[in-house]
Amino acid sequence: MPDRTATGLVRTQVRTDGVGILTLDRPDKLNALTGTMFADLEQALRELGNTPSCRVVVLCGAGRAFCAGMDLRVGLVQDTGDRMAASYAAMRRAVSAMTAIREIPQPVVAAVQGHAVGAGFALAAAADIRLAAADARFDAVFVKLGMSAGDLGLSWLLPRLIGPGHAAELFYTGGALSAARAEHLGLVQAVVPDPLTAALTLAATIASMPPMGVQLTKELLDASNSSSGFREHLELELRSQVIGLNTADHTDAVAGFSADRPAPHRLTSPLSSLEPEDH
Repeated sequence: MPDRTATGLVRTQVRTDGVGILTLDRPDKLNALTGTMFADLEQALRELGNTPSCRVVVLCGAGRAFCAGMDLRVGLVQDTGDRMAASYAAMRRAVSAMTAIREIPQPVVAAVQGHAVGAGFALAAAADIRLAAADARFDAVFVKLGMSAGDLGLSWLLPRLIGPGHAAELFYTGGALSAARAEHLGLVQAVVPDPLTAALTLAATIASMPPMGVQLTKELLDASNSSSGFREHLELELRSQVIGLNTADHTDAVAGFSADRPAPHRLTSPLSSLEPEDH
């Protein structure tokens, strides 16, 4: 399978050892996601999932960050005159990309460097295994943006990965986990100098195993969490996010973010420290 670019912002490659690499390639914006990128991400995942020579997928971000979440300056919603319907369609695209991570037969290994914020945090959590650089930071900024922490599966996944109490503290405070803390809590399997190299090495080992055994094991691991709960929980999250996207709190928070100032009566979002350039 040759290198593929859909918009130039999502790239895939399948190596001869059976390792597929999916790269978010928007380094000048810290790989912040747009609606188009979510659609391309799902397409790329499905294509890798349907590629027999691909036995494992490594998910990574180009440049100094894994993914700075949704691009608030661009936004996910294209105004079609019915903001609620447009919000729902946009979140549906994003949810479809997250579902693909769990539904493709191959295990997904996330190589995380720098910031994994909001939706980027959710992408990492949805992977089967996470390896992180020492500078990795997992930010749960949702409440600071007037949104629930129910974003793209994260409020379902994170309590299962680090425990309900730790997840609750993080979500309610809009906090962040350092790489060391994430490893201590079990979110990250290892903190390494070069997470992409480490992820590729681990993925090559997994790819050398009998593929059916690996595929069935992924299915069983998903079933051990909940027989059918993840998709249903995603649906609940989708609705909460659509509502949140249409609140005054969210509008005020985004206005403050776009102006590089705190919104009235709001805490400054950690996103403001990520320095994405204006469009």
